[in-house]
Amino acid sequence: MIEYRRMSRVVSDQKHCFDTNELFRRLSRETEIKYTGYMDRTAEERQAQFTNGCRIGKTDIAFINSGTNFPLRFFPWGTEAGQGISPTKEFVDFERERGKVFIKAPFILNGVCVYLKGWISLTRLDGMAYIEFDEEQAEAENTLSRINNNYPQQTAQQQQQQQQQQQQQPLSKMLIKTENQRKHSVSDNHSNEMEKRARLQ
Repeated sequence: MIEYRRMSRVVSDQKHCFDTNELFRRLSRETEIKYTGYMDRTAEERQAQFTNGCRIGKTDIAFINSGTNFPLRFFPWGTEAGQGISPTKEFVDFERERGKVFIKAPFILNGVCVYLKGWISLTRLDGMAYIEFDEEQAEAENTLSRINNNYPQQTAQQQQQQQQQQQQQPLSKMLIKTENQRKHSVSDNHSNEMEKRARLQ
């Protein structure tokens, strides 16, 4: 019997992974970042592309020290860019400090739910950022993972029950058929006995 198991998006103990993994420890400290989009364009074109990208809710950045690249989306969990909505001030804030944009982006990194928080200069296209563990979303993903892992087991049990029912159905039909044959046999014997009596009379 084949069981189809859905791939989990997260590791089993996200908090422990976040606290002990070297990559997370590095990225959880405020680190220099830079915009990595449209590297073949002029400075002015890149500035415009970066600003427009932030306003529609997406951009690409890299942590300079580690060289780790991230395509960011500035929306709450479960919301995607391109759905005709703009990011709220919680996720993209051009007004907090002149010449900078403050950003917040949720994503899953190596099976762990995190937020990236930081700022980028609108002219230099670099800035500072760090990631932090998102405990609430981690619990939501763990719950979803448990449901998905339990689904194949339920399906297997249902398949086993169906097989048992199918195996029982022929037996039930055979018992009914045998009972009907016995009744017919008794009825035929009774008819024959009545015919013999009629002849004797």
